Amino acid sequence: MKVLNPVLCGPATACRIRVSPYPLSCPNPAYFRARKQEVIKMTEQLIEAINMGDFEAYTKICDPHLTAFEPEALGNLVEGMDFHKFYFDNVVGKNCKAVNTTILNPNVHLLGDDAACIAYVRLTQYMDKQGVAHSSQCEETRVWHKRDNKWQNVHFHRSTNSPSYTFAPTAHK
Repeated sequence: MKVLNPVLCGPATACRIRVSPYPLSCPNPAYFRARKQEVIKMTEQLIEAINMGDFEAYTKICDPHLTAFEPEALGNLVEGMDFHKFYFDNVVGKNCKAVNTTILNPNVHLLGDDAACIAYVRLTQYMDKQGVAHSSQCEETRVWHKRDNKWQNVHFHRSTNSPSYTFAPTAHK
């Protein structure tokens, strides 16, 4: 960051204004595309950790004080990793043979140099242990904070308004 010349803020009081080398009004669209792509990539890595049931990778991507609103919390705000660990230990990766997730229409808002918000639709296809294909959809918003040059998920909100779909092979003959 560069420091601009002191300006008078009040009676004989000098202030220094800190300005990012790429302010939000920066005319360099490549800079913003790259920053937004970083956030999308981190979101993909987080979802991959969830799909693989890799709690260790998940904890490296998330802030230890992660907050969340999600259907499993029944409308309550949960904080920390214990709530999520239960699902990693007992559900995630245990009931499916294969999982494929697609992030649809990601929309990233850069909130300065060290924060971003992403909203998207998460479409998940999976095969259960009996070999039956299912699809489900949810809407997610995630807030990311960059600390020590590393993005961490600090909050998310997940909604499920769409019923899941079960693929019945006999209906498609």
